[in-house]
Amino acid sequence: MKPVSHLDSYRPQIMAGAPPVPELSTPWDVRVARSDGYDLHLVHRWNSAPHVAAFWRQAWTLPRWEQELQAHLGGDDVRPLLISWHGRPVIYAEVYRAARHAVAGCYRARPHDLGLNLAVGELAMTDRGLVRALLPRLTDALFEADPHCTRIVLEPDVRNTRAIRSFEAGGFVAADEIMLPGRVALLMVCKR
Repeated sequence: MKPVSHLDSYRPQIMAGAPPVPELSTPWDVRVARSDGYDLHLVHRWNSAPHVAAFWRQAWTLPRWEQELQAHLGGDDVRPLLISWHGRPVIYAEVYRAARHAVAGCYRARPHDLGLNLAVGELAMTDRGLVRALLPRLTDALFEADPHCTRIVLEPDVRNTRAIRSFEAGGFVAADEIMLPGRVALLMVCKR
């Protein structure tokens, strides 16, 4: 086996594989979201909730979410995840390869950079410090799962000050305001 060099992240000819699925320890658990049944209905309901839809802008129909999840599961760019706290699903997350995402047009993305989208699904579970408690564990687990990854990025809507504060408390640093399709976002970075 070839030794891992973090310099590999700088080599443009290196093609990164699918984003990893991190392993989390108690009280957290993570699994890949399915495109049917309970998972599909939960992801659809959460993304239709006003506190999520206001910033994610993905209050799509159930069939549209089914297609989205199937596309994620069938490709190598995005991993849709359900994150549970004490056995209860609380967060929908997407781990993606930043170099293959619109955010790559806004900064010098390396092939192994990972991006994160996070949403606390139930309004009653917001403002409990879940994201700020989860992020250090999640970033450590992602760095562990992909030894070539040197940076993880977030790109919250600039208006989502509550999320931005949680991301900062969880170890991310604001880098720059960026234009993404249909919105102004804040590029936030966590380095290995």
